[in-house]
Amino acid sequence: MITKLELAKDWLPRYTGMPVDDFGDYILLTNFSNYLEKFAEQFNCEIVGEGRPMQATTNSAGLSMVNFGIGSPNAATIMDLLIARDPKGVLFLGKCGGLKKSTEIGHFILPIAAIRGEGTSNDYLPPMVPALPSFKLHKFVSEKLVSKNFDYRTGVVYTTNRRVWEHDDSFREELVAATAIAIDMETATIFVVGHHNQIARGALLLVSDLPMTPDGVKTEESDEAVTRDWADLHLKLGIEALSGIGDEGETIKHYRY
Repeated sequence: MITKLELAKDWLPRYTGMPVDDFGDYILLTNFSNYLEKFAEQFNCEIVGEGRPMQATTNSAGLSMVNFGIGSPNAATIMDLLIARDPKGVLFLGKCGGLKKSTEIGHFILPIAAIRGEGTSNDYLPPMVPALPSFKLHKFVSEKLVSKNFDYRTGVVYTTNRRVWEHDDSFREELVAATAIAIDMETATIFVVGHHNQIARGALLLVSDLPMTPDGVKTEESDEAVTRDWADLHLKLGIEALSGIGDEGETIKHYRY
């Protein structure tokens, strides 16, 4: 019988172009090709997987980065395939829409939980199971942010499969009722599938738009401005956080089923 692990060991290289053994103990996830390109340029490492669903690279210190694409199903796929490597920690660097008046473009959000509005995670754990990050991983990322005097927000993120919803008044009312601080398309899935697969996981999100206000809806021009002003810092924080965990030997996978 074909096991899930056997499938993952075959499919992780097939999806990314990278052999399983070339992945490091700590892995950054993103859905932006420019993050991956900046990472590879900084560490002079090769990006593999051109023409495949996902692209990946690993630096000389053993920190990997994967561009898994956009959306909840892709997030579930990479979190399933990573069981082939059994990483010590996975951190998602994504963008989100700010839903609170106190949340501004350029703010960083370290989610304490995510609302499972995407549906994909229901294939892994019952709906009553909360989507949570690994506490010790987020604790370490938080300490890195504070040590550098970077302001950040915490709160619950609403994860949805819908990309075009800003016109939908009923959905907007649902978001207000949920009292979420931000909205994205991957965080809840990464948390739940990571929990299901016993992978320590977290997310550091960058607020890229304010979709609850008419002039805050993301456009190509506004997204380019956010990338220009904040992407380098976002990536730097992710690299330093996961590199620091490895350097200091922090054990973050502390649970057993």
